[in-house]
Amino acid sequence: MSLPDATPLRAFLFADPAAHSLSPAMHGAAFQAAGLAGTYEARRVPAADLPAALETLRQPGVLGANLSLPHKETALGLLDDLTPAARAIGAVNTVVHREGQLTGDNTDAPGLWQALSEEGYAWEQGGNVVVLGAGGAARAAVYTALILGEQNVWVVNRTFGRAQAIAQAWANPDAEFQVVAAEAQAVPWPEVSLVINASSAGLNAPTETPLDAAWLAQLPAHALVYDMVYKPLETCLMRDARALGLRAANGLGMLAHQARLAFTAWTSAEVPAQVFLDALVPQPAAPGDQA
Repeated sequence: MSLPDATPLRAFLFADPAAHSLSPAMHGAAFQAAGLAGTYEARRVPAADLPAALETLRQPGVLGANLSLPHKETALGLLDDLTPAARAIGAVNTVVHREGQLTGDNTDAPGLWQALSEEGYAWEQGGNVVVLGAGGAARAAVYTALILGEQNVWVVNRTFGRAQAIAQAWANPDAEFQVVAAEAQAVPWPEVSLVINASSAGLNAPTETPLDAAWLAQLPAHALVYDMVYKPLETCLMRDARALGLRAANGLGMLAHQARLAFTAWTSAEVPAQVFLDALVPQPAAPGDQA
């Protein structure tokens, strides 16, 4: 983006609620690492105010915005263009401003892919993937597993009709891999290699889980349980999985990678993922450092 040197760079998060977000810390660190004078602000934007909020992104110096609940799907019809990924997923988490035009992108899917790969998940091993949830994050998880990972996906959601809507959106009887909406008891758990919690169950609720441990107990030993929730850092779902000897991880890796990709889309600057991760997790003080 070509701007006068005096024009401040700005980016935002639009969400409701927004005060809890860790994104300002990540992007603040990224601006510093890239040597750019920029700010990132988390704004609480109620659903009814989203159209007006998006219009403010057309101002000079505004790079764009991240979108979180409840805006990822609503934004689809409010932007000038969509990337193929955003259109296929049916959700936008990143809005990029270029010369007055707003393009919706989705960095959740490639961010999730990278995070799972770093956790040692081997896509080539095959198996079924279970996605818990049916919102924008779940759609990105389905895209990651079905399109990027070429695996069958089972969508399990508290409201079965929403899971069916995702399955129908991806319905293709001629495709080798399929998306199936199912109740938990219908999932072939012994053939599942990856469980992704893409719901908000467990968020700030250490004793809440989106999945009964009885189903986790049927998973094969090599399965990975990935919880997009990262508050608390160890969720009930993760504890249950680890108690059964399974690998489990929280969503900090995905959060960092999707932010890294959004920052690059806005600025063209390549900032290492570790910069974003370090902003999320306080680093231990070196010997002799003062508090």
